[in-house]
Amino acid sequence: MLIIPVKDGENIDRALKRFKRKFDRTKTMKNLRERKQFTKPSVSNRAQNIKAAYVQRRRTSEDQA
Repeated sequence: MLIIPVKDGENIDRALKRFKRKFDRTKTMKNLRERKQFTKPSVSNRAQNIKAAYVQRRRTSEDQA
């Protein structure tokens, strides 16, 4: 449970913005969306490998440039 203390005289919009930022950092929505549908371990491993290869290609191209 997230607790956002609101200081005296603090704007509600600012407190709401802090709440939203803190909520995003907990990755609650991301976890809910992931659990909505089952993905096989082989599919998730393949996605990780593809992402790792992409990142590696990007880093090597930056080093050459």
